[in-house]
Amino acid sequence: MARKRITYGLWAASCVAIALALPALGQDRPESILPPGFGDAPEAPARRPEQAAPARTPTAPRPPAAAPMSPAIGAPIASGDPASDIAAGPTDPSLENATSAAAIPDIPPQARRPGNRVGLLGRRDGDMGAAAFAGMNGRYLTGVMRHLDAPIASRWASIVLRRALLSRADTPANVSHADWAAERAWLLVRMGEAVSARNLVQAVDVDQYSPALYAFGMQASLASADPAALCPMTIGADVNNRDTAWTLARAICSAFSGEGSLATAQLDRARSRRGDNDVDVLLAEKVVGAAQDARRAVTINWDAIQRLDVWRYGMATATGLQIPDRLMQSVNVRVQAWRAQAPLLSYTQRLPDAERAASMGILSSAALVDFYGAAFAEQDPADDGNPLFDLLRDSYAGGDEEARVDSMARLWARESDGPWQAYARQIVTARAAARIRPSADLADQAPKLIEAMLSAGLDRYAARWLSVVSEAGDDLSWGYLAVASPRPISGVTASRIQDFGSASENDGDLRARMLFAGLAALGRVPGQDVASIADKMGVALGRRSRWTDALDRAVQLHAPGAVAILCAVGLQADNWSDIPPEHLYHIVSALRRVGLEPEARMIAAEAVTRA
Repeated sequence: MARKRITYGLWAASCVAIALALPALGQDRPESILPPGFGDAPEAPARRPEQAAPARTPTAPRPPAAAPMSPAIGAPIASGDPASDIAAGPTDPSLENATSAAAIPDIPPQARRPGNRVGLLGRRDGDMGAAAFAGMNGRYLTGVMRHLDAPIASRWASIVLRRALLSRADTPANVSHADWAAERAWLLVRMGEAVSARNLVQAVDVDQYSPALYAFGMQASLASADPAALCPMTIGADVNNRDTAWTLARAICSAFSGEGSLATAQLDRARSRRGDNDVDVLLAEKVVGAAQDARRAVTINWDAIQRLDVWRYGMATATGLQIPDRLMQSVNVRVQAWRAQAPLLSYTQRLPDAERAASMGILSSAALVDFYGAAFAEQDPADDGNPLFDLLRDSYAGGDEEARVDSMARLWARESDGPWQAYARQIVTARAAARIRPSADLADQAPKLIEAMLSAGLDRYAARWLSVVSEAGDDLSWGYLAVASPRPISGVTASRIQDFGSASENDGDLRARMLFAGLAALGRVPGQDVASIADKMGVALGRRSRWTDALDRAVQLHAPGAVAILCAVGLQADNWSDIPPEHLYHIVSALRRVGLEPEARMIAAEAVTRA
């Protein structure tokens, strides 16, 4: 027992040292991705003009989402099937203590944290409150989350879902505290939120872990390229030492603790099972060498690797290895979001990943601007420069307003790898667009400026352009502001909505239908006109399904966290063009009815601008 305590003490001390020596992109408390003032009640009209204030569509659920990159040496544990009823039934008392049999008694009683309310957000960070899942059947929600195909089409819906999963909410009925944390972490990993998932796992005391939390905790640690995060779990996980993944994790943690001989013995044990040239063992050996600051000559032959899994990604990224593009291109886009948060890789190398992460809602507009700045600082002063960096700098700090708008327009017009990158360049210029004063001389650029502002939630800045676009007869900008403005605007008619579709360059009919669905859900279409316009435009607002029934039930229970999860179910697609307007209507309406009206407006605006 004395030896175990000494070993545990050495490990704890080494983990603290590593945490101090290796700064990571994640923080103790997640930074809010919402702009200052977003969601506040609109101010009363003033006598003087308001000044700038700081500020694919499945009709049925998709098949179960398999583990995207399960470790080749340890697959995650699957959970049971979801319950048929979303409302909470009688709680099973046995679930309250369904934790690991291997208890770790080294946590002092006064330092233990309650397991029934695990989360990372505070009220100022967008926490949805203790009752975010009140009245819900936990088994049903975990089943829905396990089947959810992430990432989803909407950046703003992903932000809302992230807030729900990280809120300090009470565990719903019929699921254990540890399993509920495990499912939330696993969904965050699949969304690309690797660092948030790891931090959520670490918010649970290790002696309360369940088998699912051990399994998904390993996934979160590897996705965030943080092998040291595995160390608290190695004490209670796989106590029979049958899983090679946990054997290798123990070898890594022994190296972090300074027990080189023990690390070597554990590596040899894994090598005896897997073979001398097994790539998974070699990657772990490379991490062991880095932890010991030893000059081990471990060479990874990427040509012999045909498949990238989460173990290989995590171990390689933790040691700063560059994974070949052919392997990165073969995996889900969530892996790019993981890599955007990997601190050992250069900012220049991760810049495209950061753009992808921003378009998915993982990085805020301000964070993406900082990322560009860090990548610019890595440039060699002797180089000629990068036009992308030059245009971004001129967008914020160029000459007069007309010159800054011209720089933004040239940045938006640059060739991109896809719609997601074009959207990311709107996000990165959002605050530059907000600094432009509304002017009739710039009316022709108003649609793009408004799109950029709305991508980052700067709705009040965008609303200042209403008088300009009204005078110019700009139907496109009018449509954007009709759903995004904090206050309803007048003149919403069927003909005006159709004019918006005619003004749209691409998919005008779909965008007009999205505009109508968003306006109807926000209550901004006269009640007597809703049915006739819906029939005329072919939007089946009254169509019902098991999904819409579940969403309405969650609204009746006033459970915003459950509503966020169910809204994501209706957005399981790669592009907004695959989402039917009817889904947008139900999603925006549900969010509005549970008090998330600002977020509902931004989702509607995103649908209208990106469909």
